[in-house]
Amino acid sequence: MKIGLIGLNQTGKTTLFNLLTGRGDGMQPSGKGSANMGTGAVPDERIDFLSGIYNPKKTTYAKLDIIDVAGFAVSSDGRNSGAAVFLNDVRPCDALVHVLRAFAAEAVPHDMGDIDPARDLEAVETEMLMADLEMIEKRIGRIKAGKKITKENEAELALLERCFKWLDDGGSILEMEMEDAERLAIKSFAFLTEKPRIAVVNLDEGQWETAAWPNQEALKELCERLNIPLIKLCVETEMEINRLPEEDKALFMEDMGIEQPGIAVLARAVYEHLGLISFLTVGEDECRAWTIENGTIAKHAAGKIHSDIERGFIRAEVVKYDSIKELGTMAKVKENGLFRLEGKEYVVADGDIINFRFNV
Repeated sequence: MKIGLIGLNQTGKTTLFNLLTGRGDGMQPSGKGSANMGTGAVPDERIDFLSGIYNPKKTTYAKLDIIDVAGFAVSSDGRNSGAAVFLNDVRPCDALVHVLRAFAAEAVPHDMGDIDPARDLEAVETEMLMADLEMIEKRIGRIKAGKKITKENEAELALLERCFKWLDDGGSILEMEMEDAERLAIKSFAFLTEKPRIAVVNLDEGQWETAAWPNQEALKELCERLNIPLIKLCVETEMEINRLPEEDKALFMEDMGIEQPGIAVLARAVYEHLGLISFLTVGEDECRAWTIENGTIAKHAAGKIHSDIERGFIRAEVVKYDSIKELGTMAKVKENGLFRLEGKEYVVADGDIINFRFNV
């Protein structure tokens, strides 16, 4: 799962990247160069608890691959620079996180003069929509210029013309109604407006404490209209807290009213918006969280670990995390009849602790 951090210049995007990937101040803004790439471990108290029981050789959290996409500037006259690099870096991402600037800093002036996160969000969304329209126009032109138009070309042309009209009316490919076969047919285009999006409004300490920032209602209304979840983070302050000794971090987070670290807040939003869950595996060698789509059956979840386990699937031994947390040991869980054997069609639930029986 590749998560792209996107936005205009000077939004705190690279600082958020450093925070999420644990890089401290080691990564500088990507500017007009290639994107920064890193991995963020998703905090999970379930894995912490299970590791305390099993004392494994290795503890592995779910991970998000995070890409700090090069920002671009939009001036007050609407012209932009760096958009081509931005668009190329965005296409491989599975989901996008708009990083929106609400903080004020005289030393770092905003490219468009004043602070307006709603305007900035609309600017980036418009850039992506226009890129999709341009791609469709070019493909339609190539089809129509061909010497022979096949039935497949005709079907593609009809679908692309529908997509163009939908986008031209202000919609996004993600929200457009399509048959599964149609959705599959356009997958290779990697339309930008088909990618799920989340918005992070980057606040300063005063805004965090008052829960207020410039054009707040306009941003909330825009996110609701675009079906983009909105979360708020105080990125610079959290980065400063992250530099403190471990014994001081919790105290300062509590003092600031920060209940969870930024990576946990973002991961929860990503999981909920994309329909993802985690199942868990435990043992003396490793305690680990595995990310899958909600609704995944046991046999396919086994394939997340290894294709041989899916191919030779026999049964899934399933225990609910809440059961072992309440009773303390797997032995007590079994004594209380809370250990189950499930077949390949069992739909895995979030927090299931699973041991797969297989034979190849």
